[in-house]
Amino acid sequence: MAKETTDRTTIDLFASETRRGRPRSNPLSREQQLKINKRNQIQRDRANGLKRIELKVSQDLYDALNQQALDSNISRSQLIEFILQQQLDN
Repeated sequence: MAKETTDRTTIDLFASETRRGRPRSNPLSREQQLKINKRNQIQRDRANGLKRIELKVSQDLYDALNQQALDSNISRSQLIEFILQQQLDN
C-alpha cells in the first residue's frame, strides 16, 4: 500500500520517525499547504466572479499605490480596480 500525502486519517500508520514535543498540527508539508490554500483561493475568486490580472510596475509606483491604499483604508487590489474603473468611465 502506498503512502498518500493528503491522507489525514491514517497518517500515523506510516510514521517513519517519532519526535519529541508537540505533534504537528497539520500532517501536510508547508509547501503542500500553500498549494492547497492557493487552489482554494482561486476557486473562491472564481465563485465570486473575479478574474486575475498580473502586471509589473516600478518600485516607486508600487510604494505609491501601497501608501495611497493605506491612506484610503482599502486594499491595493481595490485601489487599482477603482483607478482602472475611473479610467474606463472617462
